[in-house]
Amino acid sequence: MVGPVLIVDDDAVSRHVLVQALAAAELPHVALASGADALAQIDRIKPSIVLLDLVMPEPDGYQILRELRRRPETKDLPIVVLTGLDADDEIGRAFAAGADDFVRKPFRPVELVARIRGQLRLRGVVEELARKERDGQIVLELTQALASNLDFRGILFTVVQRIAEVARIERVSIVLVGEQGSVGYVVAASDDAQLRDLAIDLTHYPEIQQVLTSDEPLVISDAAAHPLMNLVREREQARAFSSLAILPILYEGRPLGVLFLRARQVHAFGDRELALCTTVSSAMAIALRNARVLQSLRDQTQQVTVARFEAERRMRSLQRYADFFESAADGIVVIDPSGKLLFSNPRARAITGYAEGELRDSSSLRSVFEPNDLDQVVKLREEFAKGSYPQSVDMRVRRKDGAIITVSVNFNSVLREEGAVLCSFRDVTTERAVDAELIKTKEFLQRVIDSSVDAIVSADVDGKLLLFNRAAERLYGRTAQEMKGLDVHALYPENGAERIMRLIKEGGGRIEGLRATVMNNDDEHVPVSLSAALLVEGDTVVGSVAIFTDLRERMRMEQRLQAAQEQLIAQERQAVIAELAGAAAHELNQPLTSVMGYAQLLRKKLEPGSAGASAAEVIFSEAERMAGIVRKIGKITKYETKSYVGRARILDLDRASEEDAPSGKRALESNAPAVEEAAPHSSHSTNPGNPGGHANEG
Repeated sequence: MVGPVLIVDDDAVSRHVLVQALAAAELPHVALASGADALAQIDRIKPSIVLLDLVMPEPDGYQILRELRRRPETKDLPIVVLTGLDADDEIGRAFAAGADDFVRKPFRPVELVARIRGQLRLRGVVEELARKERDGQIVLELTQALASNLDFRGILFTVVQRIAEVARIERVSIVLVGEQGSVGYVVAASDDAQLRDLAIDLTHYPEIQQVLTSDEPLVISDAAAHPLMNLVREREQARAFSSLAILPILYEGRPLGVLFLRARQVHAFGDRELALCTTVSSAMAIALRNARVLQSLRDQTQQVTVARFEAERRMRSLQRYADFFESAADGIVVIDPSGKLLFSNPRARAITGYAEGELRDSSSLRSVFEPNDLDQVVKLREEFAKGSYPQSVDMRVRRKDGAIITVSVNFNSVLREEGAVLCSFRDVTTERAVDAELIKTKEFLQRVIDSSVDAIVSADVDGKLLLFNRAAERLYGRTAQEMKGLDVHALYPENGAERIMRLIKEGGGRIEGLRATVMNNDDEHVPVSLSAALLVEGDTVVGSVAIFTDLRERMRMEQRLQAAQEQLIAQERQAVIAELAGAAAHELNQPLTSVMGYAQLLRKKLEPGSAGASAAEVIFSEAERMAGIVRKIGKITKYETKSYVGRARILDLDRASEEDAPSGKRALESNAPAVEEAAPHSSHSTNPGNPGGHANEG
């Protein structure tokens, strides 16, 4: 920003809000309370933009607008008016008075700052255009001088003097290169009108030598610190100047000399100055070249005459090829080193759609090529100059009907002593479109292969790995870069590759769903499901492809499923055993109760110590033991076994009838205490003398 934002508003509140908005946006600003102050101080403030309130005591905003537009120094100053008036005619009046933009009160700070920045950008663009216009005028002035003045010494002095004025530096000089690269001639200097052809030893000027070698400008902002100046820093003239800028004077890529700018104080050479000097040096190269041309005009006229006769002779020499070229299936043209068309056959005219006369016109010949390919044309001409003739070069050609086609061109020399170039070409637009589609298809298939969850591997006919997708990298623990080029034997355990290939051949060139084992980077044998096939072109086997599905997770799932099934069968068995135990306990409970009851009666009725009492005692004891067994059977909750005879196993009632049995399995336990109490109340105890006679009824 050149200057601050000037605020002119008599309202203190509005002025305060404006100041806050500009301060928040980090925009420098000055606020004034009246139009009179603004007109009095604007030359001192030199603002970059004015925020002007329309409604103020005289002079009001309209008067200030007209006054600022009247003054030459402020006629282009951006002015944004602030108004609380809502009438459109007031806005129109403000613009008629010279306003660039307006903001209604109350305003939004964001909008205000945006409008200010927009006006500043617009002013910057206008000033840049003005600078470019001034530079253009300077370039026009100098090029006109270079083109019209026959006093060439006066021309060069005018040029360097004008450049020194524009760049505001002390010395601008022109140094031309002599026939020997080590000698230069200062032909003009801005600070010495009498200087003529001062010879200098270029070995003492490494900065000039670098520019002549690289053909690139060189800017040294501080000569005292630049390493290139180490060799000459002790010389008086090196200490006299602090900043340097050297630009090459090039004609057709060859340096004729340099434009040498020097400033005594440290000076930053801007892009504008360098661009201006570059343009002038280009025009100067042409002028220098023209000066040499003027000196040898007669010789050149003679050379043109000779060249015309030479061209006619070359055309006659090419005529003997015409009959052969006329029947060629490819388009054929012959051009000279300058790009001028010497000959074209019918096929060339059919491909391009141009008549022979149109192709002979050099401007039309340049228009045949796509603009983006013109750089390629220039490079080809450089190759021709070196004696190199590229083959199978694709170039885009615009037919006469506007269609863009692609042609494949082969270049060859004909009549080497003449420098003519033969170009044979054919239309390959369709082929290149097909190639592009094939590339897209290949890239798509590659993405599909890389995204596959199965490992995909391909090898050539010699067994060298060519394709190794990401899933294969995960399966083998090795990268595709590591695997490509290895033999397929690296995929399998020992002799695995031979077995797989044998199975493929036995299967008619393919196998599917084969269970196999591969070996990963950790020497782990990994089970996989393998599908593979031979790749055939016509009747020739050119390779093979294999798809591996990792079965480790599937096998783990199968093992978990088998364990779950076995557990389910065991649970079903336990349930059957528990139900059987409950049923057996229920069925045995009642008979045992009767047996124990009658045995108790016999014990009471019979004489102690008698054979019957002993027998009753045995019966009661065994029945009680049997009741214990029945109680255990009623408590069974799981299937437990123990060794019996040999390898046989029987039910382990003690382990199977632990106390945590479900309450539904304890029917016998709840009935057991009633064994002793049931006998006295039994309907079968009415005949104590013959308890055994009622055993079947129990």
